[in-house]
Amino acid sequence: MSKHLALFGFALPLALWLLPLALLPLVATGRRRHAVPAVAAAPPDALARWIGATLTLAGVAAIAGLVLGLAEPYRVGERVTRIGIGAQVSMLIDRSGSMNETFAGRQPSGAEESKAAASRRLLAGFVGEREHDLFAVTAFSTAPMLVLPMTDRHEAVRAAIAAIDRPGLDYTNVARGLAMALSQFGTDSGISRALLFISDGAAVIDPRVQDQLRADFAKIRPNLYWLFLRTKGSPSIQDRPEGEDTPQAAPERHLDLFFRSLGIPYRAFEAEGPQAVADAIARIEALERDPIPYTEVRPRRDLTGWAYGLAALGLAVLVLAALAEADMSARRRVERPAEDAPLRRAA
Repeated sequence: MSKHLALFGFALPLALWLLPLALLPLVATGRRRHAVPAVAAAPPDALARWIGATLTLAGVAAIAGLVLGLAEPYRVGERVTRIGIGAQVSMLIDRSGSMNETFAGRQPSGAEESKAAASRRLLAGFVGEREHDLFAVTAFSTAPMLVLPMTDRHEAVRAAIAAIDRPGLDYTNVARGLAMALSQFGTDSGISRALLFISDGAAVIDPRVQDQLRADFAKIRPNLYWLFLRTKGSPSIQDRPEGEDTPQAAPERHLDLFFRSLGIPYRAFEAEGPQAVADAIARIEALERDPIPYTEVRPRRDLTGWAYGLAALGLAVLVLAALAEADMSARRRVERPAEDAPLRRAA
């Protein structure tokens, strides 16, 4: 019982001190009384007792409803945990200077889109495909920048993606960006986690930083997706350089090798145009379809209208009873002699 009562509250609880007034109809009545020589002589009348009890309860309801309405009752808000389909997705978006170019490697003109503009447009469509996905947005170039922490507010996520529209810098610091993107995941390990890395290139990661990143990836164990926005004519991440195969000569290839060595689920998608980016995002969305717990926040619900509705119902019953009790025939008998007086004088 106490558990159910805890679900309700009052904005003005001091008004509840007036609630004992609702007991007045039990000891007093507003109905007219008539002297009857011997009520016991009349046979038992179940209908009359039922009507009397109904009117008494109507009076109690009218007063109680008015007092409760003054106290402004409400049902308290609550947080309900449910299970949906989705994942925690940390998006790491490259904002280096080359992202301002088109997939053809030139400055956009006319209807052409830069790689950054195409990414923003397609990622905004990706957000909200599933109701219960959680997203974080991190941008990086010379230094990483936290744009939005992990949240289920998809409108805020789309706004954060759209806000990354400033020209990028030349340098690409992948290591610090990856570290910040990993830090956006929560502590709950029972849900699917995905790190979506969007970049058109890579840089050399210091071996000492690699060890720290390996430890972070091993601890969090996200599904890693690299959406490589490849400029047409540039080497693929699978291409081995003709000369010395070093991270300085082929940074994208060696970053791919580093990701493969982490021991976590990893896939790389090479896209050479907006449609290829859209196809890759659709494939990623199809892969991340695991159960995810989410919290549904139910706001406080105002019950004042229900209290005043109870009072209105009780008052309506009492008004109808008062109208039924009025003796209209007696009023007509009082008014009729005054109307017939001229006729009697004429006779």
